[in-house]
Amino acid sequence: MHENLLLRKVKAYTADQVFTGDEWLNHHAVIIDNGMIVDVAPAASLQENIITEKLEGCFLAPAFIDLQIYGAHEKLLAVYPEADSLFKLNEYCNNGGAAFCLPTVSTNTYEVLYKCIDAIKDYWNKGGQGILGFHIEGPWINPVKKGAHIESLIHSPSLKQVEDLLNYGKGVIKIITLAPEVCSKEVMDCILSHNVIISAGHSNATYHQAMDSFAGGIITVTHLYNAMSPLQHRQPGLVGATLDHTTVMASIIPDGHHVDFAAIRIAKEVMKERLFVITDAVTQTGKGYYQHELVGDKYESSGILSGSALTMGKAFFNLVKYAGIEKSEALRMCSLYPARVINRDQDLGKIAKGYRFSVSAIDEQAETAIFLP
Repeated sequence: MHENLLLRKVKAYTADQVFTGDEWLNHHAVIIDNGMIVDVAPAASLQENIITEKLEGCFLAPAFIDLQIYGAHEKLLAVYPEADSLFKLNEYCNNGGAAFCLPTVSTNTYEVLYKCIDAIKDYWNKGGQGILGFHIEGPWINPVKKGAHIESLIHSPSLKQVEDLLNYGKGVIKIITLAPEVCSKEVMDCILSHNVIISAGHSNATYHQAMDSFAGGIITVTHLYNAMSPLQHRQPGLVGATLDHTTVMASIIPDGHHVDFAAIRIAKEVMKERLFVITDAVTQTGKGYYQHELVGDKYESSGILSGSALTMGKAFFNLVKYAGIEKSEALRMCSLYPARVINRDQDLGKIAKGYRFSVSAIDEQAETAIFLP
């Protein structure tokens, strides 16, 4: 096997420890060929003339996947819907250990949504990597749970508005966050027929409304606890339905501001593999509907918490340090479980033969995570 690999001039990355997504391996090499993992083998078994890079002081793990992030380096996508914003966003993600992301736009005009779709297509045409598609959060949400979203733009959509947007964004739109109680069954069936994932969020749904929407095809929930009907003993709400369901997944923002770490720990204990991480990260901007301002280590818009300053790497370390989540499971919450949400867990989220090479080097001492290009 190694002779064949040599003929193809493959490369190997080695480290003292490799977390595959299933287990920890000591002194192993991840062997890649043409962007794919062809083997994970003991480092000592490598022949000398295989190009090898040793990662000192780090362990290797599946690269992170961020399914909700709005912009980076003062280029909020909604304000600057252009390829350059996405190149900057991808760089920001890579430097935090994430190889892939879904750029996201909060409640906005249809004009902006269409321009963002064009920007993603342009980014791909220019050879841009790492952007998996588009996450649209609103405007089809409940104004009662708007958070920092612009109330004047929030509405229940017509079937034509939905069809037009989905047809224009075919192959680009991957997730739509909406409030199921403000959208008709015809609207949600239309979205699902386009193979777009519906996430329940910014919603005041009752427990029964939420459960019915899960039965109707909603498979995930946007930023658990935030901007949704809470768990109360007589009205379990969307939070209660999410915790009580057996298969629906949910994202969570572990920055210490959006959710108390004890609440993350409680949700994790109940939901197990159904809970995954997003950054919900924004960037400083003085233009557009959202005037995000960095206040400490979080962002506010008009005095309202409007986004995080997280990277996925920082989120991982927060889970371990402050939420008390075991390291292996925290890694899966940042990689394998997001891959499951978007049906990519057959080629992303693990370090294993046949998977895409998507690996990050994580330095626990420095608390850094870097995606390996």
